[in-house]
Amino acid sequence: MGNIKKIVLTGGPCAGKTTALVKVIEHFSSLGYKVFTIPEVPTMFTQAGMDYLTKNAAFFREGEKATLEIQLALEDKFMRMAETCTEPVVIVCDRGAMDISAYMTPEMWEEITAAVGVTTQHLRDERYDAVLHLVSAADGAEQFYTTSNNAQRLEKADEKGLQIARMLDKKVIEAWTGHSHLRVINNHEDFDKKLNRVLKEISSVLELPQPIEEERKYIVELTGEVEGSIDSEITQTYLTADPGCEVRLRKRGWNGKYVYVHTNKQRISATEQLETERQISSNLYHSLLQQADPYRTTIRKMRKSFIWRGQYFELDSYQKPMDNLMILETKGITADEDVKFPPFIKVVRDITGDAAYYNYNLALRK
Repeated sequence: MGNIKKIVLTGGPCAGKTTALVKVIEHFSSLGYKVFTIPEVPTMFTQAGMDYLTKNAAFFREGEKATLEIQLALEDKFMRMAETCTEPVVIVCDRGAMDISAYMTPEMWEEITAAVGVTTQHLRDERYDAVLHLVSAADGAEQFYTTSNNAQRLEKADEKGLQIARMLDKKVIEAWTGHSHLRVINNHEDFDKKLNRVLKEISSVLELPQPIEEERKYIVELTGEVEGSIDSEITQTYLTADPGCEVRLRKRGWNGKYVYVHTNKQRISATEQLETERQISSNLYHSLLQQADPYRTTIRKMRKSFIWRGQYFELDSYQKPMDNLMILETKGITADEDVKFPPFIKVVRDITGDAAYYNYNLALRK
């Protein structure tokens, strides 16, 4: 079981999932992995006659319940097959269970999951090793938005359709928020860069060495409201570790619910590092706190995560050990791309690559 990884590839309409799946199969098969892909169940159902826009509430509820049941059944069957393989296995799901929740009310979702005998916590936090969300082309790459590659797509290529696609994009991210390895894959002018980011993130899940890349970071001031952000509180503690290793515990909370993550970063050369990340229980988290690095203090910050013109940002407002620092970090913007700063952000200073502002160093006791 240790060599089987199950990954969700999701995103808003026209995000590039179909093309990405082909690349994933080719790339990881060539590295000796057996790659299984779970098809997108709602598309299968639509082709078979399901109408997700029906006004018949009973029909809609039964169709959504069946969608969830078939999604879980397909994943379980492929997991059983994966267990018989002698080579390492990657199972890639074209959307996962939590995607279904984005298309109904929270009350109906609770009713359906109860009827199926599952919980949101299990489906979101425990069932998958990683969730990769590809941002819809409707947000920042409108010139590439099309419905020609999916006849079942309901969000048409007009302004109203683009607005619906952007809204669905955010609802899907919100549905998966809380998963310990949720990664948002930006739009790029060169689509190959988006595909390469998918391959890089999956490689990280498989614990393959990755190039050391600096995410762009800026000291900023907030000049207006951040609309559509996902807000969370983060407590970060560094543990004692061997030289060349960075080990941290992170407690991240949304609306009173918390996820605990253990991360280990190890440099294996001047240009590569190996990063492993796993979700842990509250009990283990509190036990591991006993190994806190005595030379570093705990970091506490509030985070706003948001998409602006197809680019994903994290805005951290530090509360401890300093309370007057706000850092904006980009995610997945390549070195030759310009950052599309939102109008409500005032950049004070570019601190990309400045080691003094690494969290690991900010935590040093003065």
